[in-house]
Amino acid sequence: MRGLMMDYPLTIDRILEHANRMYPHKRISTRLPDSSMHRYTYADLYKRVKRLCNVLVGLGVQPGDRVATFAWNNYQHLELYYAVPCAGAVCHTLNIRLSLEQLAYVTNHAEDSVVFVDATLLSHFEEVYDLIGGDGKFVVFNAEGAVETRLPNVLYYEDLVSQADDDFEWEVTDENTAAGLCYTSGTTGDPKGVLYSHRSIYLHTMAENQANALGLSERDVVLPVVPQFHSMAWGLPYSAAFAGAELVLPGSERDTASILDLIVRERVTVPVGVPTVWDGLFRELKRKHRNLSQVRCLVACGAAMPRALIARFEQEYGVEVMHAWGMTETSPLGTVSRLSSHHDELSEHEKLDFKATQGQAVPGVEIRIVNDEGDRLHWDGSTMGEVQVCGPWITKGYFKEKPGKERFTKDGWFRTGDVATVTKDGYMQITDRTKDLVRSGGEWISSVALENELMTHPKVQEAAVIAIRDERWGERPLAVVVLVPEAGRVTREEFSIHLVEHFPEFWLPDDFVLVEEIPKTSVGKFDKKLLRQRHVAGELGA
Repeated sequence: MRGLMMDYPLTIDRILEHANRMYPHKRISTRLPDSSMHRYTYADLYKRVKRLCNVLVGLGVQPGDRVATFAWNNYQHLELYYAVPCAGAVCHTLNIRLSLEQLAYVTNHAEDSVVFVDATLLSHFEEVYDLIGGDGKFVVFNAEGAVETRLPNVLYYEDLVSQADDDFEWEVTDENTAAGLCYTSGTTGDPKGVLYSHRSIYLHTMAENQANALGLSERDVVLPVVPQFHSMAWGLPYSAAFAGAELVLPGSERDTASILDLIVRERVTVPVGVPTVWDGLFRELKRKHRNLSQVRCLVACGAAMPRALIARFEQEYGVEVMHAWGMTETSPLGTVSRLSSHHDELSEHEKLDFKATQGQAVPGVEIRIVNDEGDRLHWDGSTMGEVQVCGPWITKGYFKEKPGKERFTKDGWFRTGDVATVTKDGYMQITDRTKDLVRSGGEWISSVALENELMTHPKVQEAAVIAIRDERWGERPLAVVVLVPEAGRVTREEFSIHLVEHFPEFWLPDDFVLVEEIPKTSVGKFDKKLLRQRHVAGELGA
């Protein structure tokens, strides 16, 4: 027997309608290229999205077409987040940090019909165009007047929007229609496209706003430092609007001093970014103390936040840190680390142990860990296994590709490639990527655990651990370390003594190589593939 419920489509226009109806006065603030602030409201956003939908139709965009964005976090990019899917097309956010070859590949692979380009990135996109060519349509924004460019068929965003009709009937009625397209960072081959549906984005938005997740409300001011070109900015442009939270968009100025200034000046309550951003922010705070009392929680996503850094923020500045885990393939929110009521009696040290985990699965996501044979493992807090997930906002395949057994199981679960332990109450601790695990003498060594502990050393700013070939043991760990500026002299014995208190001796790296900088991927993670290549080439020492 079918339930007698309304057939209410879970589509992105419903999110925008709700924001316009319930929170028309709440503000969206963007730092512009000249460092001034552009401010308007959700009511203003609503009107401009309607106009932009008409612009898209006028440009010949058809339902299902991919419309690309090449931009920073700003209000025009936010308008595209809504207008493109509400006009029935697919918003394809190009990751500006991919290589030129990868950008050319994903633009061609997606068959983008129109590309919207931030003028501050125009010269960069021209290099991409040199590789792809063609007679595409290009719309430029954040430009003061006409610009000189090699791109053909260039139009200007504000000219188009100002001349468009402000009446538009939303084009999407099927919640399973594709709404967004994001490509993976392509660290192990060509980037792969992940298509998000209206339904998956709507459900992800509802989950993100639950109290046991980010719990956004209309009292919040949200700063997505995480780029809009990365996994739809972790869904924050949608969840903030649904909750009525105000948005602060940092634009192209993304240095730590500018981010700190925005947090303080705009009274941000929930800043969201990768741990490397928060590490830089902490160091900026040490140079120039600022009052962060209005920050409700600082969300760390995209990579593991070192336990020591969580402790420093909470103990020295009273800022609660919330860990979140996810991937492009999970839309991306999968888990959030919030303390439960049964943690109340723990010591501060023990509480930090849980805060440093990736946390519990948010409702709507199921998680399991398995061994190499695919057998499900127990949640005992110590057994390591590969993380597999399923749920309504988890991808079931890649754009233009048939599901492959290397990423999907026979029963449809997604193989994340992460290795983790899970406590009996469901707190997941990522210990490594399957490709980054050190397999030494038949035992697994967690590079992430070694990195986190190394970064508690007062002389260490960053640390990455990679596996190197060893004739006797198969693989051994090598630590690559960036020292703090005032570190002075340091020895490998000093690091070994620091680690041996926490790990068995066979875990200790055979060598500690000092470098000025550890390379990062396009999403701010340590680029261990490049480190391994440099080691093989003899550029990292032992």
